[in-house]
Amino acid sequence: MTDRRLWSYKEIAAHIRVQPDTVRSYRKHGLLPPPDVVEAGKPYWFADTIRAWQSRRPGTRGSRDKY
Repeated sequence: MTDRRLWSYKEIAAHIRVQPDTVRSYRKHGLLPPPDVVEAGKPYWFADTIRAWQSRRPGTRGSRDKY
């Protein structure tokens, strides 16, 4: 099953347990995948995109799924 819900910085931050500004910094430094959708200038990522990215992040110890 695929999860096509769109997540903003806020949802990503909650999922990986950091502040939204940290997620913005990740994007600024090229550490976050490109957004799947941009609406009105705001980036959004599919939940599956972020879960896949999280599983490849250094230091990730298994899943920390909140959703």
